[in-house]
Amino acid sequence: MTPPIQIRTLTSVPFEENTYVVWLPGRGDAVVVDPGLEPDMILDFLRDEGLTPSAILNTHGHADHIAGNEVMKQSFPAAPLVIGANDVPLLRNAELNLSAAFGFEIISPPADRTVTEGDIVEAAGLRFEVYDVPGHSPGHVVFVFRGPPCVVFGGDVLFRDGVGRTDYPGGDARLLYDGIRGKLYTLPLDTVVYPGHGPVTTIGHEMGNNPFVVK
Repeated sequence: MTPPIQIRTLTSVPFEENTYVVWLPGRGDAVVVDPGLEPDMILDFLRDEGLTPSAILNTHGHADHIAGNEVMKQSFPAAPLVIGANDVPLLRNAELNLSAAFGFEIISPPADRTVTEGDIVEAAGLRFEVYDVPGHSPGHVVFVFRGPPCVVFGGDVLFRDGVGRTDYPGGDARLLYDGIRGKLYTLPLDTVVYPGHGPVTTIGHEMGNNPFVVK
Protein backbone atom coordinates (compact mmCIF):
# COMPACT_ATOMS: atom_id res chain seq x y z
CA MET A 1 0.00 0.00 0.00
CA THR A 2 1.26 3.48 -0.85
CA PRO A 3 2.35 5.35 2.28
CA PRO A 4 0.36 8.50 3.02
CA ILE A 5 2.02 11.51 1.48
CA GLN A 6 3.24 14.36 3.62
CA ILE A 7 2.14 17.83 2.52
CA ARG A 8 3.20 21.15 3.98
CA THR A 9 1.47 24.35 2.96
CA LEU A 10 3.61 27.49 2.89
CA THR A 11 1.59 30.64 2.24
CA SER A 12 3.37 33.71 0.90
CA VAL A 13 2.33 37.35 0.93
CA PRO A 14 0.99 39.60 -0.48
CA PHE A 15 -1.28 37.36 -2.57
CA GLU A 16 -1.75 34.59 0.04
CA GLU A 17 -0.48 32.07 -2.50
CA ASN A 18 -0.06 28.47 -1.37
CA THR A 19 3.18 26.67 -2.09
CA TYR A 20 3.15 22.95 -1.35
CA VAL A 21 6.05 20.72 -0.39
CA VAL A 22 5.14 17.07 -0.93
CA TRP A 23 7.11 14.01 0.14
CA LEU A 24 6.88 10.43 1.30
CA PRO A 25 7.70 9.48 4.90
CA GLY A 26 11.22 8.22 5.32
CA ARG A 27 12.54 9.82 2.13
CA GLY A 28 14.83 12.81 1.79
CA ASP A 29 13.52 14.03 -1.56
CA ALA A 30 10.40 16.07 -2.25
CA VAL A 31 8.37 17.92 -4.85
CA VAL A 32 7.76 21.66 -4.61
CA VAL A 33 4.53 22.90 -6.18
CA ASP A 34 4.18 26.58 -7.16
CA PRO A 35 7.06 28.28 -5.33
CA GLY A 36 5.80 31.76 -4.51
CA LEU A 37 7.07 35.17 -3.52
CA GLU A 38 8.78 34.05 -0.29
CA PRO A 39 11.27 31.43 -1.47
CA ASP A 40 13.41 31.79 1.65
CA MET A 41 10.52 30.35 3.65
CA ILE A 42 10.54 27.32 1.35
CA LEU A 43 14.31 26.92 1.65
CA ASP A 44 14.11 27.16 5.43
CA PHE A 45 11.45 24.46 5.57
CA LEU A 46 13.38 22.15 3.25
CA ARG A 47 16.51 22.58 5.32
CA ASP A 48 14.71 22.02 8.61
CA GLU A 49 13.12 18.81 7.29
CA GLY A 50 16.25 17.59 5.52
CA LEU A 51 14.51 17.53 2.14
CA THR A 52 15.92 18.07 -1.35
CA PRO A 53 13.53 18.87 -4.21
CA SER A 54 13.65 16.46 -7.12
CA ALA A 55 11.10 18.45 -9.14
CA ILE A 56 9.53 21.92 -9.19
CA LEU A 57 5.98 21.88 -10.53
CA ASN A 58 4.14 24.97 -11.76
CA THR A 59 0.38 24.64 -12.16
CA HIS A 60 0.46 27.81 -14.26
CA GLY A 61 2.59 30.79 -15.10
CA HIS A 62 1.12 33.69 -13.13
CA ALA A 63 3.66 35.64 -11.11
CA ASP A 64 2.56 34.62 -7.63
CA HIS A 65 3.00 30.94 -8.56
CA ILE A 66 6.40 31.20 -10.30
CA ALA A 67 8.14 33.91 -8.29
CA GLY A 68 10.24 31.39 -6.40
CA ASN A 69 11.35 29.45 -9.47
CA GLU A 70 14.65 31.28 -9.85
CA VAL A 71 15.74 30.76 -6.26
CA MET A 72 14.65 27.12 -6.35
CA LYS A 73 16.62 26.45 -9.52
CA GLN A 74 19.66 28.28 -8.19
CA SER A 75 19.55 26.24 -5.00
CA PHE A 76 18.62 22.92 -6.64
CA PRO A 77 19.74 23.06 -10.29
CA ALA A 78 19.17 19.33 -10.82
CA ALA A 79 15.45 19.62 -10.04
CA PRO A 80 13.54 19.98 -13.32
CA LEU A 81 11.11 22.88 -13.63
CA VAL A 82 7.82 21.56 -15.05
CA ILE A 83 4.90 23.58 -16.45
CA GLY A 84 2.00 23.16 -18.87
CA ALA A 85 3.08 23.60 -22.47
CA ASN A 86 0.68 26.46 -23.21
CA ASP A 87 1.85 28.53 -20.25
CA VAL A 88 5.53 28.50 -21.23
CA PRO A 89 5.38 32.08 -22.61
CA LEU A 90 4.31 33.38 -19.20
CA LEU A 91 7.56 32.32 -17.56
CA ARG A 92 9.65 34.85 -19.46
CA ASN A 93 7.16 37.67 -20.00
CA ALA A 94 6.26 40.03 -17.16
CA GLU A 95 3.22 41.33 -19.02
CA LEU A 96 1.78 37.87 -19.56
CA ASN A 97 2.54 36.61 -16.05
CA LEU A 98 0.92 39.76 -14.61
CA SER A 99 3.89 40.90 -12.55
CA ALA A 100 4.29 44.07 -14.63
CA ALA A 101 0.74 45.08 -13.74
CA PHE A 102 1.72 45.09 -10.07
CA GLY A 103 4.80 47.23 -10.65
CA PHE A 104 7.53 44.61 -10.53
CA GLU A 105 9.04 42.21 -13.02
CA ILE A 106 9.28 38.48 -12.44
CA ILE A 107 11.16 36.44 -15.00
CA SER A 108 11.46 32.71 -14.36
CA PRO A 109 14.15 30.38 -15.62
CA PRO A 110 12.96 28.42 -18.64
CA ALA A 111 11.09 25.17 -18.21
CA ASP A 112 13.07 21.95 -18.22
CA ARG A 113 9.96 19.99 -19.15
CA THR A 114 6.53 20.88 -20.49
CA VAL A 115 3.48 18.72 -19.93
CA THR A 116 0.01 18.30 -21.38
CA GLU A 117 -3.08 16.18 -20.76
CA GLY A 118 -2.27 12.58 -19.96
CA ASP A 119 1.41 13.07 -19.16
CA ILE A 120 2.89 11.53 -16.03
CA VAL A 121 5.38 13.24 -13.72
CA GLU A 122 7.36 10.94 -11.46
CA ALA A 123 9.61 12.40 -8.79
CA ALA A 124 10.53 11.73 -5.16
CA GLY A 125 8.75 8.36 -5.32
CA LEU A 126 5.50 10.12 -6.27
CA ARG A 127 3.48 9.78 -9.46
CA PHE A 128 1.31 12.60 -10.72
CA GLU A 129 -1.16 12.54 -13.59
CA VAL A 130 -1.45 15.78 -15.59
CA TYR A 131 -4.83 17.23 -16.51
CA ASP A 132 -5.19 20.27 -18.75
CA VAL A 133 -7.69 22.66 -17.17
CA PRO A 134 -7.33 26.00 -18.97
CA GLY A 135 -9.52 29.03 -18.38
CA HIS A 136 -7.69 30.85 -15.61
CA SER A 137 -4.60 30.82 -17.82
CA PRO A 138 -4.17 29.32 -21.30
CA GLY A 139 -2.01 26.40 -20.19
CA HIS A 140 -3.13 25.75 -16.63
CA VAL A 141 -2.59 22.15 -15.53
CA VAL A 142 -3.37 20.28 -12.35
CA PHE A 143 -1.34 17.47 -10.85
CA VAL A 144 -3.29 14.47 -9.56
CA PHE A 145 -1.85 11.97 -7.09
CA ARG A 146 -4.05 8.89 -7.10
CA GLY A 147 -3.32 7.99 -3.51
CA PRO A 148 -5.07 6.70 -1.55
CA PRO A 149 -6.41 9.19 -0.87
CA CYS A 150 -6.62 10.94 -4.24
CA VAL A 151 -5.08 14.42 -4.04
CA VAL A 152 -5.19 17.30 -6.52
CA PHE A 153 -2.69 20.14 -6.60
CA GLY A 154 -5.00 22.46 -8.44
CA GLY A 155 -3.47 25.92 -8.61
CA ASP A 156 -6.11 28.53 -9.43
CA VAL A 157 -8.75 26.24 -10.91
CA LEU A 158 -11.02 25.20 -8.05
CA PHE A 159 -11.19 26.82 -4.63
CA ARG A 160 -13.38 26.10 -1.64
CA ASP A 161 -16.73 27.51 -2.82
CA GLY A 162 -15.04 29.36 -5.65
CA VAL A 163 -13.08 29.18 -8.90
CA GLY A 164 -10.14 30.94 -10.47
CA ARG A 165 -10.58 34.33 -12.10
CA THR A 166 -11.17 34.32 -15.82
CA ASP A 167 -10.77 38.03 -16.58
CA TYR A 168 -7.00 37.88 -17.05
CA PRO A 169 -5.46 37.69 -20.54
CA GLY A 170 -6.10 34.22 -21.93
CA GLY A 171 -8.94 33.58 -19.48
CA ASP A 172 -12.07 31.73 -20.53
CA ALA A 173 -14.88 30.97 -18.09
CA ARG A 174 -16.49 28.33 -20.26
CA LEU A 175 -13.23 26.39 -20.60
CA LEU A 176 -12.65 26.59 -16.85
CA TYR A 177 -16.11 25.41 -15.87
CA ASP A 178 -16.11 22.66 -18.49
CA GLY A 179 -12.71 21.46 -17.28
CA ILE A 180 -13.83 21.34 -13.66
CA ARG A 181 -17.01 19.45 -14.45
CA GLY A 182 -15.55 17.18 -17.10
CA LYS A 183 -12.28 16.32 -15.36
CA LEU A 184 -12.08 17.17 -11.68
CA TYR A 185 -15.67 16.15 -10.97
CA THR A 186 -14.94 12.67 -12.33
CA LEU A 187 -12.55 12.07 -9.44
CA PRO A 188 -13.66 10.31 -6.23
CA LEU A 189 -15.82 12.43 -3.94
CA ASP A 190 -13.25 12.23 -1.14
CA THR A 191 -10.49 13.62 -3.37
CA VAL A 192 -8.70 16.40 -1.51
CA VAL A 193 -8.02 19.57 -3.49
CA TYR A 194 -5.03 21.69 -2.47
CA PRO A 195 -5.70 25.05 -4.14
CA GLY A 196 -3.42 27.93 -5.02
CA HIS A 197 -5.19 30.17 -2.50
CA GLY A 198 -7.30 29.50 0.56
CA PRO A 199 -8.15 26.31 2.45
CA VAL A 200 -8.25 22.76 1.18
CA THR A 201 -11.53 21.32 -0.02
CA THR A 202 -12.90 18.10 -1.48
CA ILE A 203 -14.48 17.24 -4.79
CA GLY A 204 -17.63 16.11 -2.99
CA HIS A 205 -17.99 19.43 -1.19
CA GLU A 206 -17.55 21.45 -4.37
CA MET A 207 -19.94 19.33 -6.41
CA GLY A 208 -22.65 20.02 -3.88
CA ASN A 209 -21.86 23.56 -2.83
CA ASN A 210 -19.74 25.52 -5.31
CA PRO A 211 -22.01 28.27 -6.69
CA PHE A 212 -20.04 28.44 -9.96
CA VAL A 213 -19.87 24.74 -10.78
CA VAL A 214 -22.46 22.75 -8.85
CA LYS A 215 -22.68 19.36 -10.55
